[in-house]
Amino acid sequence: MAEYAAPRGTRDILPAETQKWQYVESVFRDMCALYGFEEIRTPTFEHTELFVRNLGETTDVVSKEMYNFETKGGRKLTLRPEGTAPTVRAYVTHNLGAVLPVNKVYYIARIFRFERPQAGRYREHTQLGVEVFGSIDPALDAEVISFAAGFFREVGIDQFELKLNTIGCPKCRPEHRKALLDFVESRLGDLCETCRDRYERNPLRMLDCKEERCQAALTDAPVMIDYVCEECRDHFAKVRAYLTEMAIPFVLDNKLVRGFDYYTKTAFEFVSGELGAQNAIGGGGRYDNLVEEIGGAPTPAIGFGLGLDRLLLTLDAMQVQLPLQPRNAVFVAGLGEAGHEAAVKTVCGLRKNGVAADMDYTGRSLKAQMKVANKLGARFVVIIGDDEIAGDTVTLRDMSSSEQKSLPTSELVEYIKSR
Repeated sequence: MAEYAAPRGTRDILPAETQKWQYVESVFRDMCALYGFEEIRTPTFEHTELFVRNLGETTDVVSKEMYNFETKGGRKLTLRPEGTAPTVRAYVTHNLGAVLPVNKVYYIARIFRFERPQAGRYREHTQLGVEVFGSIDPALDAEVISFAAGFFREVGIDQFELKLNTIGCPKCRPEHRKALLDFVESRLGDLCETCRDRYERNPLRMLDCKEERCQAALTDAPVMIDYVCEECRDHFAKVRAYLTEMAIPFVLDNKLVRGFDYYTKTAFEFVSGELGAQNAIGGGGRYDNLVEEIGGAPTPAIGFGLGLDRLLLTLDAMQVQLPLQPRNAVFVAGLGEAGHEAAVKTVCGLRKNGVAADMDYTGRSLKAQMKVANKLGARFVVIIGDDEIAGDTVTLRDMSSSEQKSLPTSELVEYIKSR
């Protein structure tokens, strides 16, 4: 047994698995290009205050889950626990609003949260996200949701549910907060310990509790839609109209809230029935005040994010077969010392002509080399022994049909590339 293991809540992604990761990431990048998103990369760690102030001190992430450390100079830093705040910080730092009126960016980032490891949830995981800055247009909300729905379908998840809600804005939220506190006051004893704490610190999050006792106690709790101002109500109506026009079905969920304090107006979440209680596969919403809170000019914004680990778990549960390409199109099997030297030359020539190729470096028998070629998923095996060298030919085996044929060495590259 190895002396060391990966830390709890983390894992190694081995070569047999990384193809799935690369495929999903490539689909995400292609979708981003289709919608006009450009990639942004932010540091793995940021100043702690960025997250404390803008995610909300009462959120679980800030109060329980952040990996904080202090530099030798006494500066407090935090490993990135989510992708939006760092992206907004970069937007403000580099004054991207002066470059374009509307900025559309995406990221593929490692995220760190100290939480109880469970299926699809790790202390270090990968998040895919998009953010749009510079417009309050409800059509943009619908576009981001359309992007998310299209991405899920593109990777093979066509059975999902889109939940939609409005969580108002700073103008209309206080009235709902008061009504919610008044409603809950006489029911505090029926709530879980976490929700009793939220009652004092962040009452809106009580509505999102998954505990059955809390759901029962809050069944008739006041909902935000009944308290939103005219601006928020009109915005939400237009978002729903655009989604209907786009033929994107949705379910209104008056108790849907997001986990961070910076969200405003539109909130949405995609769920899949394949994951049990932890069924969310991605979500997002508007955060029209966050840019200003971080130090920029008032700038409306909206984003969407998903956990890649959770998504791959969903694909496995749904038995989705991803169209993965073989790692090597060609495996070259050299027999004997002369065959080995010829194989080195052949592999080099194939690669120079853009054909992925590999070979044996351990002196295995032909039978053993064929097994390796099969494990690598090679489409063709090029066999070179004394007879082939004498005739300046190669024996080519098609692994999909088990057919073999002899080819002049000079025709090998053209033959393989044509197939």
